[in-house]
Amino acid sequence: MAKRLFVGGLPYSTTEDELKDAFSASGTVASATIITDRMTGRSKGFGFVEMSSDEEADAAVAAMNGKEIGGRTITVNEARPMGNRN
Repeated sequence: MAKRLFVGGLPYSTTEDELKDAFSASGTVASATIITDRMTGRSKGFGFVEMSSDEEADAAVAAMNGKEIGGRTITVNEARPMGNRN
């Protein structure tokens, strides 16, 4: 089962392909998504990476948390389920 990771602190210029490439060193990336503002289309500076296995996800957290991408230090941890929105 795939595990979803939260990636915070991304430079606004980061693309989904760059995010996928950065995490592919830790294993097979099932998907990489940059969250964008609905109105402007600009990146919000965070995204999600889905790794194909739990072991690869754990390796990605260990390898990528605290690393620099585009001059900014990123935060990587397991994504929490989205809460209820009113």
